[in-house]
Amino acid sequence: MNNNTYVVIMAGGIGSRFWPYSRTNYPKQFHDVLGIGQSMLQTTVQRFAGICPPENLFVVTNRDYEALVKEQLPEFSDNQILLEPVGRNTAPCIAYASYKIAQLNPKANLVVTPADHVVLKQDVFTEVVNDALAAADKDDVLITLGITPSRPDTGFGYIQYIDDEQSKIKKVKTFTEKPNLELAQMFLESGDFVWNSGIFIWNVQSILRAFHQYLPEVSEVFEEGIKTYNTPQEHNFITRAYSHCRNISIDYGIMEKVDNVYVLLADIGWSDLGTWNSLYTINEKDGNGNVIDGNVMLYDTTGCIVKTPKNRLVVLQGMQDFIVAEHDNVLMICRREEEQKVKDFVADAKSRKDGDFI
Repeated sequence: MNNNTYVVIMAGGIGSRFWPYSRTNYPKQFHDVLGIGQSMLQTTVQRFAGICPPENLFVVTNRDYEALVKEQLPEFSDNQILLEPVGRNTAPCIAYASYKIAQLNPKANLVVTPADHVVLKQDVFTEVVNDALAAADKDDVLITLGITPSRPDTGFGYIQYIDDEQSKIKKVKTFTEKPNLELAQMFLESGDFVWNSGIFIWNVQSILRAFHQYLPEVSEVFEEGIKTYNTPQEHNFITRAYSHCRNISIDYGIMEKVDNVYVLLADIGWSDLGTWNSLYTINEKDGNGNVIDGNVMLYDTTGCIVKTPKNRLVVLQGMQDFIVAEHDNVLMICRREEEQKVKDFVADAKSRKDGDFI
């Protein structure tokens, strides 16, 4: 374990594609989605137990979720919880954490990860991350973990790499963020593209140089606060800083533009768990291909995912390939093949001007 290793966990998203389970006031990263007795945030923290010292773990989240983070991670100090006044996507989030950590340790090597992803192969993950950290400590490289795609998903970035058999870490040839379906299908058929997992590894000076060159307007905002990081003045500075930040992802802002981006292929049992279908895919199924979490009776029902409160008996008959999800005051029934409409459901529920449902 290296004292120069730091981990930044991004935990500010709402997870609207996982509605109604994920809500604005209680997003999915704070839920025990997998039914293992830990929230996804807690599982992510535990994933890095052997990779960095506990005091080198940082969570970036919305100020609205401060109480949730402190409840689930009581061992974290206030300085380990970075509170954004408003969501501005991943580039400002990463910039904030990078400038703050650079003030603590200018030699820091960072792992940046979402709070709501699943990694089923812990030992392999630890080995892969340590390999990437060693490379980032040695060279000026920005590394992402690459996952072999299983479907033409339009929600991921796709990476085409130069296959150098002499090295585990491969130079990226092209980086395409969230292509349309036709392009994603071409990428899948070509066989030489991988998904960008959204897990990044780099030295803090390397990412700060990239911000300075490719997102100078973001860099300038956070550089102004150098004297306030890790002091009582940080809170007020960040409030002002975010009012000047545009909404932009690290993928669009930096990763698609830099010439020192590399990918490390990682068979780590990964899922972004961004949708109901992704939860269906990774879970064990009964003899009829159903995934059940709740007090449920099924008749002539196949290929469904059902997640309902255990204090309510749910009876389903004659259903095939449906999502049945109930949480709090919302019940949603939707064909699995049309799960992309969940965002439409959320938008329509929001238009009712009743925040209780979103």
